[in-house]
Amino acid sequence: MKTIFEAKMQPKNFLFISIEGLIGDIAWQILKEGHNVKYFIENPEERDINDGFVPKVDNWEKEVDWADVIIFDDVLGQGEKAKKLRDKGKFVIGGTPYTDRLEDDRAFGQEELKKAGVNILPYKEFRSFDDAIKFVEKNPGRYVIKPSGEAQNIKGLLFIGEEDDGRDVIQVLGDYKSAWADKIPVFQLQKRILGVEIAVGAFFNGKEFIYPVNVNFENKKLFPGNIGPSTGEMGTFMFWSGPNKLFNDTLKKMEPKLREEGYIGYIDINCIVNGNGIYPLEWTSRFGYPTISIQQEGMLAPIGEFFYEMARGNTPKLRVRAGFQMGIRLVVPPFPFEDKETFAVKSKDSVVYFKNSKNCYDGVHIEDVKLVNGEWVVTGNSGVVLIVCGCGLTMKQAQNQLYGRVKNINIPHMYYRDDIGERWFEDSDRLLIWGYLREE
Repeated sequence: MKTIFEAKMQPKNFLFISIEGLIGDIAWQILKEGHNVKYFIENPEERDINDGFVPKVDNWEKEVDWADVIIFDDVLGQGEKAKKLRDKGKFVIGGTPYTDRLEDDRAFGQEELKKAGVNILPYKEFRSFDDAIKFVEKNPGRYVIKPSGEAQNIKGLLFIGEEDDGRDVIQVLGDYKSAWADKIPVFQLQKRILGVEIAVGAFFNGKEFIYPVNVNFENKKLFPGNIGPSTGEMGTFMFWSGPNKLFNDTLKKMEPKLREEGYIGYIDINCIVNGNGIYPLEWTSRFGYPTISIQQEGMLAPIGEFFYEMARGNTPKLRVRAGFQMGIRLVVPPFPFEDKETFAVKSKDSVVYFKNSKNCYDGVHIEDVKLVNGEWVVTGNSGVVLIVCGCGLTMKQAQNQLYGRVKNINIPHMYYRDDIGERWFEDSDRLLIWGYLREE
């Protein structure tokens, strides 16, 4: 009996190019669909991530002619590489220098939205902590400190002010001046407003968006109840939608510029919304992590086939599950902090144990693990081990499936958020009243 994949497409060659080893799960999923996969990780300290799961190469440039599709996983210069290959006629999923800059340079990303007719929050860019402190002293209020460039990837540096007079922001700016001045050359102070944090994203084929769009809700704080230090991400819930007001008033307005750039890939804009309007916060001009793994769980057609057609500028039919999808990260010490000694003592080479072997891999996606003699073993440096996903027609059904799957997994010292999806029960009422999820 033929599978859907076998009936539609012969195996293709996919080359994945990563800086830190982020895209391995999708490489693994596409390999399981029957395609040929090669995976390159640039950072020497992360190169054993996903060993045993996907075939690795030491020099991706030697594999370019072999590849039918080349996939880049990040910004930070990956867009320039992708554009050069695309200009040579290769089929590439990845950014351009322009789309990299949308994410890497926060001020540029905000100004491009403003040019496209999108409302933005007041902000000011700084290269001096002393200047920023003086600004807050003269203009008291709630602000968000947002590092730009590579520093924005350092977990915990984004700070959200709570005090009306800005004294907490002033204190943190002083701390950053002492501890992080050499790592944060450029940063923003953005005026903080209250509302619902929500993101909308979609795949783009070089000419137009592919529908449906994805509406997603990130949970970055380490602990349940949305408290503790900020992390890269602890869990996300999402659903697919036709073009709605949130999408049409933000991403859709950037379609002409993305077409001009020939951008191919996924792109997302995170926003705060309230009864007064939509206010974009930041771009993700690449796949999100763990977003892309949760999205793959919600796709009814093979993701390899979808990527192959999208890379060629086609508009493949994106068939998706109804209802909700969600995923959480299972992490170990020292996440979300960097401490190699703690990682070596507490977490490195720990074995991932599945209590019940029946259907034990359903909804399980890999991050910093490798395969050793048939065992899943923790590796890398970050302490991010697995993504576990659940789906359901209702939020409760998705939660029950997700956390039921988590109970089957044991990793020494692991921790995770047990409240992903809870905010939906309050936020959905406000979003529906404000009309931002209404399909247009």
